[in-house]
Amino acid sequence: MDRGARAEGGAPLKLIALGDSLTAGYGLPAAAAFPSVLEKRLREEGYNLTIVNAGVSGDTASGGLTRIDWTLHGGADGVIVELGANDMLRGIDPGVTRSALDGICAKIAARNIKILIAGMKATPSLGADYQARFDSIYPELARKYHAPLYPFFLDGVAGHPALLLEDHLHPSPEGVRRIVEGILPLVHSFLRAEPAETPANPKE
Repeated sequence: MDRGARAEGGAPLKLIALGDSLTAGYGLPAAAAFPSVLEKRLREEGYNLTIVNAGVSGDTASGGLTRIDWTLHGGADGVIVELGANDMLRGIDPGVTRSALDGICAKIAARNIKILIAGMKATPSLGADYQARFDSIYPELARKYHAPLYPFFLDGVAGHPALLLEDHLHPSPEGVRRIVEGILPLVHSFLRAEPAETPANPKE
């Protein structure tokens, strides 16, 4: 059954976009933030859903873990997890980031809620070892929780000044639209899929 397109008049699907400033829409009007743009696009395609913007500017993965329980309090059909950029920018040990993201995914999976992981990439300036440890977090957790992975949330946007705000870190409205276009095919399949059967204590 396609759970991604409920008939008009029925209860809409509820997705939560859990993230940092890239999700919150730093420097942008609310309507130009990633969750709003993605929701609008999906509604135009006939999906009956709402996407809750649970982005907090400056949040780390550990910050996301501290608020995941109350974020999920009202329930959800799926969660897009977009965290880790601030960990990387602050040089936080990738082991700490991985542990926090693992905890977030475990709490979501325990509620039988679907997970889509939006990955981040470390800047090469942090060194090859840090880069390898950080970049491996997302595919490892995607395998552990049988979750679809969008490897790099800023794919096609990072390094393109025309798609970024003046700080060269956050996407402009056009950059957000580019992100939505990139992630949209994965979101389509995510909405159609049933939750994965994830053990209570998944193996590494």
